[in-house]
Amino acid sequence: MIRQFFLTLLFCCACVAHAGPGAHGPNGEHLDAPASTGAAVNAQPVIEANTETFELVGTLAADELSVTVDRYATNEPVLNGNLEVEFNGIKAQGKLHADFGDYSFTDEKLLRALRQPGNHALVFTLIAGNESDLIEGSLNVVADGHDHGLGAFWKARWPWIAPVALVLAAAAGFVWRRHAGKKS
Repeated sequence: MIRQFFLTLLFCCACVAHAGPGAHGPNGEHLDAPASTGAAVNAQPVIEANTETFELVGTLAADELSVTVDRYATNEPVLNGNLEVEFNGIKAQGKLHADFGDYSFTDEKLLRALRQPGNHALVFTLIAGNESDLIEGSLNVVADGHDHGLGAFWKARWPWIAPVALVLAAAAGFVWRRHAGKKS
């Protein structure tokens, strides 16, 4: 009887702890994260830089660094140029997608280096017709601050530990006294 009681109590505590906050959904999303809307949910590292002649905006996605280049004064897209990027000795040539108006960098070595957390100083070389320019900017890549190991398990469940321990101790004391009283 006592053994069944403790096994039932232990099972209930395990269910409560397992369903606690900090759980991940099927795609790894945090189910206890505050709901938010807009671009902040799927925020990707962005670089914005300009010179007196040109401005660029780039987004680091999973499979590419996508960069749009405009004339600074008129916001006219630059679709007739060659764009190269350099980062930590790695140089890569962008491929123009005229239909999207962006230059796509897909060099795997570059992308691997850019995905590392940190503030990355990039230098773009733009040649458009008779004009050329160096455009320097910074891409800030934030580390994934999620702890997916046992540390996350205990951090998410620590509020449950003390109350469950108190309930277990009280139940054990009650059962023990009741059992000890029957033997007397």
